Amino acid sequence: MTLDRFYPIFDSADWIERLVPLGIKLVQLRMKDRDSTDIRQHIQRSQSLCDAHGCELIINDHWQTAIEQGCRFVHLGQGDLDQADLGAIRAAGLRLGISTHDKSELARALDVVPDYVALGPIYPTILKQMKWHAQGVDRLKTWRQQIGDIPLVAIGGMTVERAKSAFAAGADVVAAVTDITLDDNPEAKVRAWLAATR
Repeated sequence: MTLDRFYPIFDSADWIERLVPLGIKLVQLRMKDRDSTDIRQHIQRSQSLCDAHGCELIINDHWQTAIEQGCRFVHLGQGDLDQADLGAIRAAGLRLGISTHDKSELARALDVVPDYVALGPIYPTILKQMKWHAQGVDRLKTWRQQIGDIPLVAIGGMTVERAKSAFAAGADVVAAVTDITLDDNPEAKVRAWLAATR
């Protein structure tokens, strides 16, 4: 499976509606601490917009709602794997991406036969508190050797400037969050990402 090399992650349909029309072809909706009705509405809005723009939408965590809404792709963290019904996810035809941070998590992810493996944080990140220190670009080389042809996503502290080294180390895809959402001009930052990854 081939994924677009640029993979922004947003916490609302508002961001997706604002930025996907610029040319984004792969995006994640990652909503935490919201009620189920709100999440469902944001998924519906995001899926509609992404369908109109030929963009692959990946839903973080909320796999049951993703199935209900006819989505095609979900992302699960290691904690989410504990509660997820992988049989139901596969039966619904959803593709699956999984977060990994260490070798034991990678082994667990590979047992599930994911459609991509994410490694992070590559660099220090302000998105959330993590028990893992920055992995560094060299860890991508190790993961690349371990996972074969499965797409590898680099995440955590990624910027346009850092993307080149991540790709050189074996990442197929680079995910970005705060580099876009905290920028004074998110549209310009997305255009810079697109220029650097196409």
